[in-house]
Amino acid sequence: MKRLLDCVVAVVALMLLSPLLAVVALLVRYKLGSPVLFRQTRPGRHGRPFEMIKFRTMLDAYDADGDPLPNEARMTPFGKWLRASSLDELPELWNVLVGNMSLVGPRPLLMEYLPLYSPYQARRHEVRPGVTGWAQVNGRNALSWEEKFELDVWYVDNRTLWLDLKILVLTIKKVVVRDGIAHEGNVAMPRFRGGHHDRS
Repeated sequence: MKRLLDCVVAVVALMLLSPLLAVVALLVRYKLGSPVLFRQTRPGRHGRPFEMIKFRTMLDAYDADGDPLPNEARMTPFGKWLRASSLDELPELWNVLVGNMSLVGPRPLLMEYLPLYSPYQARRHEVRPGVTGWAQVNGRNALSWEEKFELDVWYVDNRTLWLDLKILVLTIKKVVVRDGIAHEGNVAMPRFRGGHHDRS
């Protein structure tokens, strides 16, 4: 039922939102340049890599050594608006349709984090990653990594179709009020450096 819900909602949403997707794509191209889409390999279910797609929110800007400037230097007001509105996440509906992601599940993080997880934290990969999730409607980037992983594993152990529907409704509410977008004034979450959570 969960996979059926994912496919039906993804197809309907892509059809209904296609004009909005086109407008956002044009704005990204005009304000941030090409490419319009940000593509990055992320870990999926059981840690298997897949290519996640989003609208890009940052400029390509580098220092004298050719290294990317910090996120704060590359983020524009338009990029901040895209993130605050969550419009940058809309292309992930394609990931849902092809089966790499689910509408609801732990958010896919970086591949480099995989060896840093404790066995308990790694349980977040027992299910498909989601466009939204239990952690996103309970604080999103305002949470610490420890809190986020606790909520992710709680979802893995308690997931139901009704819980997914509740999370989807709460997500819409969170997007409207733009709650939990930033982490203590930063553009994004600080990098995960590994934890000491050995809960079984």
